[in-house]
Amino acid sequence: MLLIGLLSGTLAGVIDLAVDWMTDLKEGVCLSAFYYSHEQCCWTSNETTFDDRDKCPQWQTWAELMTGHAEGGGVYVLNYFLYVLWALLFSFLAVSLVRVFAPYACGSGIPEIKTILSGFIIRGYLGKWTLLIKTVTLVLAVSSGLSLGKEGPLVHVACCCGNLFCSLFSKYSKNEGKRREVSYYFPLKTLWRSFFAALVAAFTLRAINPFGNSRLVLFYVEYHTPWYMAELVPFILLGVFGGLWGTLFIRANIAWCRRRKTTLLGKYPVLEVIVVTGVTAVLAFPNPYTRRSTSELISELFNDCGALESSQLCDYVNNPNMSRPVDDIPDRPAGPGVYNALWQLALALVFKIVITIFTFGMKIPSGLFIPSMAVGAIAGRIVGIAVEQMAYHHHDWLIFKNWCRPGADCVTPGLYAMVGAAACLGGVTRMTVSLVVIMFELTGGLEYIVPLMAAAVTSKWVADAFGKEGIYESHIQLNGYPYLDVRDEFTHRTLATDVMRPRRNDPPLAVLTQDSTTVEDAEALIKDTDYNGFPVVMSRESERLIGFVQRRELTAAIKTARQKQDGVVSSSVVYFTEDAPQLPASNPQPLKLRRVLNLSPFTVTDHTPMETVVDIFRKLGLRQCLVTRSGRLLGIITKKDVLRHMAQMMNQDPESIMFN
Repeated sequence: MLLIGLLSGTLAGVIDLAVDWMTDLKEGVCLSAFYYSHEQCCWTSNETTFDDRDKCPQWQTWAELMTGHAEGGGVYVLNYFLYVLWALLFSFLAVSLVRVFAPYACGSGIPEIKTILSGFIIRGYLGKWTLLIKTVTLVLAVSSGLSLGKEGPLVHVACCCGNLFCSLFSKYSKNEGKRREVSYYFPLKTLWRSFFAALVAAFTLRAINPFGNSRLVLFYVEYHTPWYMAELVPFILLGVFGGLWGTLFIRANIAWCRRRKTTLLGKYPVLEVIVVTGVTAVLAFPNPYTRRSTSELISELFNDCGALESSQLCDYVNNPNMSRPVDDIPDRPAGPGVYNALWQLALALVFKIVITIFTFGMKIPSGLFIPSMAVGAIAGRIVGIAVEQMAYHHHDWLIFKNWCRPGADCVTPGLYAMVGAAACLGGVTRMTVSLVVIMFELTGGLEYIVPLMAAAVTSKWVADAFGKEGIYESHIQLNGYPYLDVRDEFTHRTLATDVMRPRRNDPPLAVLTQDSTTVEDAEALIKDTDYNGFPVVMSRESERLIGFVQRRELTAAIKTARQKQDGVVSSSVVYFTEDAPQLPASNPQPLKLRRVLNLSPFTVTDHTPMETVVDIFRKLGLRQCLVTRSGRLLGIITKKDVLRHMAQMMNQDPESIMFN
């Protein structure tokens, strides 16, 4: 747990710092130290003034460096061209590395992690190469300016860290169940271990200090005004917007991803990434709110307008006679900067909504948390400014009269951005409790629990009215992963015997006997079938169940015995019994494989209701269970059989949902 926490925290910090630097590299370079981001470069400068805090002689744009001029039409065009060029370079490197070295490093990874935790093994998905390539390409993909985030892929990165350290300890490396002890129920010991790993990761991140503000939260907020009951109306409306956006995004994105899988588009992943990056960069550069990194945009939208803010969003008309504390500025009429910012934000909202649909699901690491939050934060800030201006110009209206006096600081537009971000994230992922906790973690705004809860619940209700699946469950279905959703109820009155294989006209079950199978027979069975394991019976006549042996362990044991054990040949008999009988000297050496036999495989009787079987598969994360009657083996039910049966019961084509 300590090692997992240390490595996860270190990788998260390194990724954050690298993304900041490479995002700014698209626009310019720090002359005093090329590895500094724009902000770090101007921190260290002695020539930086308060009004022009983002300008300093040490930081120069590429055009300024090449031409010696800081402004002008030619300078703008050159900066534009180089911005697009850097974006294309970063995305090309990302997709090429993924395609050549680790195809599993693409996407967010959360649908696959959910599937793995439910008991399905995707070999190589949590491997060392995947960890390395995902870490590097995540930095490249986010830095390219594409509408994607790094939070989802960080879950995959952390799971790779866990898998890496599991392989070093035999307690975990030899026990699949221990590796994924978090499937559908969460044991107390796992909760404690997760807490400890998170604590270590947080300490590590704090030591690295990637945000430069000595805080662990990405978007720290500090509002000075409480929220009022009347504001619940716009908060709930933002929840409705979040639910509608979530539904629109899921349907449009799944339709596009299905088109990608079934048309020529899927055969050219590099070209797709290059085209989407080119379109994104060309459209993003002219608008200052889409040009910057999405995290910076959200941070600005969340911010309250204090006296020290220089953002366009804080260009209000000040009363010259005002003398108040710095953190208690009353509501003021919006200036030209605010109205200009509103137009740019409206264009940014449309741009983000459309481009995110085409970006999520490409063959590069791509998270959805930050783009979803950006859509909600933009919509929330626009609504917040509208409510603020209504309260200022119409404070005598009944809705404002009780709580908004003239000259008071009534409405905080940044809070609306925060609520909007939570609503849109909830609409896309269908999270509720965890979403509100995540928003606390990201912002530190604990006192705004009710607005966040109201928006999260509303967005879930609205989105659920159009479909129960969130984006990750939809991608699980699209890819046909064998995942049993804990929320799906199975109410049909079928029995295990209706689902088990072999069926009436099927060939008999592939089994091994405990003392009459030869090495040649076992190797032929492995070669002729692709099953993950084989039941072991007393004899083919009695078919009394003894245990279950995994294909991988059987293959490895036979290979090792042939290489290292003298006398083991094709005609050697494989014994799964405790003691092999004394054989004549002329007989070949027997092969004892009792050690690889699971003597307590999970079994059900043929009359067990399928409702119970489905529940067992969910709660224990099983891959298969054997069906017996009075100790005699009748058949086997795999997770895929359960999913096929559930699809059949819902009048769906069972073959269309299977993992490919």
